[in-house]
Amino acid sequence: MFKGREAKLNRAIFQSLAAKGPQTIYDIHKDVRTFRGLKRTHYANVNKRVRSLEKLCYLRIVNAQTTQAGFKAAIYELTNRAYLALILSAISIDDLLNRLGDRAALQILAVLAESTSKTNA
Repeated sequence: MFKGREAKLNRAIFQSLAAKGPQTIYDIHKDVRTFRGLKRTHYANVNKRVRSLEKLCYLRIVNAQTTQAGFKAAIYELTNRAYLALILSAISIDDLLNRLGDRAALQILAVLAESTSKTNA
């Protein structure tokens, strides 16, 4: 989620929504432009990233808000998957493995085994 071209913008979108709660794309764009290195980010890029993250189930629409111009704007919030991505990007794998219980490790192992079997098929 935080690799490649869109990594910096994805992280900024996630951090904005995590800090300020559900927002419209316009509000996300205003907040993202305050982040270091993203001052010249265009609305269209944020719009494209938010819609892409929604399709990947990292964001969801929770409501709609009528704007001053009179149209409906979707309000987005983070999903549990996005919160997990944020947390996993902030900690190391070694730290995670040291804190996992046996039962949780088994569940993660089952999910990983299932996903690797699908990619190999």
